[in-house]
Amino acid sequence: MLLKLKNLKNIKLLIINCLFVFILINGLDLYAQGSRSVKPQRIKVDGVSAVVGDYVILESDIDKAIVEMESQGVSAKNITRCEFLGKLMEDKLYAHNAIQDSLEVSDQEIYDYVDQSIAYFTDQLGSIEKVLEFYKKPDELSFRDELFKINKIQKLSTMMQSQIVDQIEITPEEVRSFFKQIPTDELPTFGTELEISQIVLEPKVSEEEKERIIDQLKSFKVDVEELGMSFSSKAVLYSQDPGSRSNGGKYTLHRKKPRMVKEFRDIAFSMQEGQISDPFKTDFGWHILLVEKIRGQEVDIRHILLTPKVDDEELEEARKLLDTLRIRIIDKEITFEDAAFQFSSEKETRLNGGAIINPTTGDKRFELTKMDAVLYNQIRDLEDEEISVPFMEEDRSGLKKYKILKVTNRYDEHVADYSKDYVKIKELALKEKKLKAIKKWMEEKIELTYISLNKDFNDCEFNNNWRKK
Repeated sequence: MLLKLKNLKNIKLLIINCLFVFILINGLDLYAQGSRSVKPQRIKVDGVSAVVGDYVILESDIDKAIVEMESQGVSAKNITRCEFLGKLMEDKLYAHNAIQDSLEVSDQEIYDYVDQSIAYFTDQLGSIEKVLEFYKKPDELSFRDELFKINKIQKLSTMMQSQIVDQIEITPEEVRSFFKQIPTDELPTFGTELEISQIVLEPKVSEEEKERIIDQLKSFKVDVEELGMSFSSKAVLYSQDPGSRSNGGKYTLHRKKPRMVKEFRDIAFSMQEGQISDPFKTDFGWHILLVEKIRGQEVDIRHILLTPKVDDEELEEARKLLDTLRIRIIDKEITFEDAAFQFSSEKETRLNGGAIINPTTGDKRFELTKMDAVLYNQIRDLEDEEISVPFMEEDRSGLKKYKILKVTNRYDEHVADYSKDYVKIKELALKEKKLKAIKKWMEEKIELTYISLNKDFNDCEFNNNWRKK
């Protein structure tokens, strides 16, 4: 919804994404007291493959990784045990150094994620009993405890990786140098790309409906501030944001990583901890927002979204107006860009003459093979410069609107060109620079961190110098 991203993927992908943290449970239990308290004899008996700082990786962890991957229908035959172990060791190195650098993780954030994960698993499998059976866990309490431990380590690992690369930037000269170093016969090929514009018309909302929504949100605020009711529970029961409703309306925002529309971010970063906003409007509806925790550049918030109901008559009026605009554009009485600027309800595209910005790359181009499925289905039958007939779009929060679309530019598949593809080349150059920074960090931290590797893995060819040769 507000993230303009896809919601949680299906359970199969979620399990695969969690693979490398789920298999560490036994290692966590073994090493709960710290590496210094584990005697050499016990490490040998328990079949430890490696020790990284204060974390241990068991031989059985690798077996579990293979079984887990294959149980999800993903072949592990091309992935060696050495590669599995190398990945697990990387994760542990990140987490170990996150603790050394005093990076803080909110326990409440992890608890919330555990609640969300279990709720999602239960919804997909039908019952908590089936979830426990699937993961071969004796009871829900122990399952939650294990999920908390592994997700806390994963969060530490992610935070450490972010700290390494978040401040890295790249200059135009570095981009040019990167491009020049690529041999001509090795230049990347970019697939067919499209530039797409749209005009969006939201039907008018009656004053009575607007007042009803605002009054309801004000009553929620009074219930929380004066009667001590739970904001989270209100969000679960009433919010129309499908992306956050299940976890009590919670999002974590970062000042330098915009994830919400501007009006939402401005409110969130202008408030104090514990403060609840008055009702405010965005393109998605009306909200109230609670600031739960401020951590430097990050802020944990909860919000409730209510989407106003629209009369069918108002919807039909929006469709008729858009149809009239389409005819006027085709007859060249007005340009698409001018029509978008004068009539479109969507602020982000209206100011660009209707041009849609790719949220992944930040430019106007959409690669055909990577385009969002919904957008692709809307434009797949359009010829260049053709304008679609008005069609109604309803998002998952129930907000209805009419729009027309136009393919304004097409870039056929081609070998990378510095001037035409600067944004993509810059992205590749920045990615390479970040990879080099991570590699350098790995080399330095491996030298400074206690690492023990089982002799059974002496023949492994790792990407990193785990043996400290």
